[in-house]
Amino acid sequence: MAEAYIVAAARTAGGRRGGKLAGWHPADLAAQVIDALVARSGIDPAAVEDVILGCVSQVGEQATNVARNAVLASKLPESVPGTSVDRQCGSSQQALHFAAQAVMSGSMDAVIAGGVESMTRVPMFTPNALPAKAGLGTYMSPAMKRRYPGVEFSQFTGAEMIAKNYGIEKEELDRYALESHRRAIAASREGAFSEEIVPVEILLADGTRSGESHLVDEGIRFDATLEGIAGVKLIAEGGRCTAATASQICDGASGVLVVNERGLKALGVKPLARIHHMSVMGHDPVIMLEAPLPATQRALKKAGMRIQDIDLYEVNEAFAPVPIAWLQALDADPARLNVNGGAIALGHPLGASGTKLMTTLIHALGRRGKRYGLQTMCEGGGMANVTIVERL
Repeated sequence: MAEAYIVAAARTAGGRRGGKLAGWHPADLAAQVIDALVARSGIDPAAVEDVILGCVSQVGEQATNVARNAVLASKLPESVPGTSVDRQCGSSQQALHFAAQAVMSGSMDAVIAGGVESMTRVPMFTPNALPAKAGLGTYMSPAMKRRYPGVEFSQFTGAEMIAKNYGIEKEELDRYALESHRRAIAASREGAFSEEIVPVEILLADGTRSGESHLVDEGIRFDATLEGIAGVKLIAEGGRCTAATASQICDGASGVLVVNERGLKALGVKPLARIHHMSVMGHDPVIMLEAPLPATQRALKKAGMRIQDIDLYEVNEAFAPVPIAWLQALDADPARLNVNGGAIALGHPLGASGTKLMTTLIHALGRRGKRYGLQTMCEGGGMANVTIVERL
């Protein structure tokens, strides 16, 4: 079977809710990343055979196949199709897996995989809230309710369950959140994100155009202190998690260009990385966010690797208990985890986060001269994708 290579990887800097990207229609924002991937790789736009984009809230401005709409908003020709994927927070990571599978099978030679989410313009839970308000029902079917009687699936409940089950106290969560900001601050100041970020014009929700480019992740709190983080109120009474130890609401887009050997030969470029392993796993939908732990263990076994073989890991910081529990379960090195900070500091643009993390991982491997990187993230419904790449 052919190999799958990543030849370009890019993302926008994250925008806070109502912040510097709030004026961007999500299809237009995704188009900015698509155009950047084409420009950076030098590929003939007509040679792109598909665009697969992850998006969680596929309603309103993100409805009617946002991937195809992004193609039509980009410089790609109309001949390039597009399709949208929803694997919850792992949507664009799954888009990468689909793209890799396409080029490995030989059915396609060059595919763009990515994601987009404007959490300002299409707020979280909108796909559920609008139909419920209109009396159109809920995703919970009678059969699901019989299987999980009295259960209200909630990521917040899952985060608290993980913290309790793994003995993670609030103080440890607070310290972890501060470290996420500290690493993001250092990475930003050192220019670690400069090669991966696509400059886009600052466009505010009220239509204000500054004429300046958005280049710095807006969620980073450069004045973060442990006292400030510790003082944030609990999400649930008697719980351990707060908004400060959870991922930030974020607007953003990201993407990678994936090719096989024929695509590489046609492009005549050196790849950034090779897909070494990819898998996905379902797990308990009640605790929900624990899936990355067994999924990573299984992925390493299937890949014939140990955690010690992995140089850097990106584990999405949906809530601080997730990466902390992941470190415990894998007996992994904290110094290799989210080395440039994570979603607590940088934001979590839902459907865009998968290829956002992959973009950061590939560039971090390159900057540090490391070989293997692993990416995983928890997903609604109790699932997790795992991707291992080899930097080339």
